Amino acid sequence: MSEAPKWYVVHTYSGYENKVASDIENAVENRKLHDLIAGVMVPTEKVVEIKDNKKREVERKIFPGYVLVNMIMTDDSWYVVRNIRGVTGFVGPGSKPVPLSDEEVAALGVEKKQVEVNFEVGDSVKIIDGYLDGFIGVVEELDTERNMVKVVVSMFGRETPVELELDQVETIE
Repeated sequence: MSEAPKWYVVHTYSGYENKVASDIENAVENRKLHDLIAGVMVPTEKVVEIKDNKKREVERKIFPGYVLVNMIMTDDSWYVVRNIRGVTGFVGPGSKPVPLSDEEVAALGVEKKQVEVNFEVGDSVKIIDGYLDGFIGVVEELDTERNMVKVVVSMFGRETPVELELDQVETIE
């Protein structure tokens, strides 16, 4: 039985995150460690910066100095990652790396959960969570990447579009 890889946090010199990530990926390729190290990620977010009265969208590291590695922890995989230039160690007490919990992984959004929906644009749905619980509406937009659905609800005689998470609505049987 093979175990599933878990996400670990690797501490790096600040500014070396992308270099460390690509060096780990190269090591995986060169040493054929795909079965031990499944992925590497530098979490970033898009932010709008205003500089010299000009708006620019830039990608900013969410956790400067850290790289996330999805791996099965063995002596070999630990050794490979630990000896990448720029890596100062794994996050965890002493020298024992501690994997992120499922909740932490979900909060970071590092794993995209593919959500299966049994409704599509034009279908009537019932809202089952939130302040509009019990309302019926029609699906106007569906965005499974963002886990969002736009539902048009009739309130006070007006059509009102509402954006909800996919699990806040269900099909009407």
